[in-house]
Amino acid sequence: MITTSDDHSWFSRERFPELADSYCFTYVRGLTPEELVTRLGVRVEDCSRVTLDELTRYSRFNFHRQQSFGAVAVGDWVLMVEVNGLLGITEEVILPLSAGTRLVSHFYLEVKAIDYFHWIDDGKIRFEFLNQEGYSHWIQDGKVRLEFPPQENYSEETPDELAETMRRIDSSPQAAVEPHEGPAFLLAECLTGITMTPRLLEESTYLCGGIPRSR
Repeated sequence: MITTSDDHSWFSRERFPELADSYCFTYVRGLTPEELVTRLGVRVEDCSRVTLDELTRYSRFNFHRQQSFGAVAVGDWVLMVEVNGLLGITEEVILPLSAGTRLVSHFYLEVKAIDYFHWIDDGKIRFEFLNQEGYSHWIQDGKVRLEFPPQENYSEETPDELAETMRRIDSSPQAAVEPHEGPAFLLAECLTGITMTPRLLEESTYLCGGIPRSR
């Protein structure tokens, strides 16, 4: 059952003091954590198994040296969690990471009030939210319409899979809220079937690694 925006009030700085204000969640279908790590160009033997608290500390300690991440299997998907990371919104990373499969990611950075959302199928962008530009597609006259000018990496397919969720968001009293306040979680759940919960985040063991930052 798809949740509502109100159901994500638990994702707050009180419960997740570092993650809630600077997070990126990336879902990739059909990969294991080890396969995701390999696609990112990281050796599995260089990774470690950590809790969310350990991932947070690891990310903070290594922030200036590398982009850190943790990956965990969730059903047929792998979830990549970043604390103050940008891998899940970097096209040079996520377009090839989606090869042969589906990738969904959403990102928020509170200090700059930045939201991003991506749905990519096999290297083609199906739907996205870009900070200060809005949603690439939305409901107009009952149909899903392209809001942005066509771009090179965009799929020609209309993202009708999201139509009902768009209508629910559009008709909600919370229609004007930013993606990180609920809509991004709804859209991700619609596309992946995964409900983000505090238990999922807090009780998972993550395969943790990092990608060196460019100097």
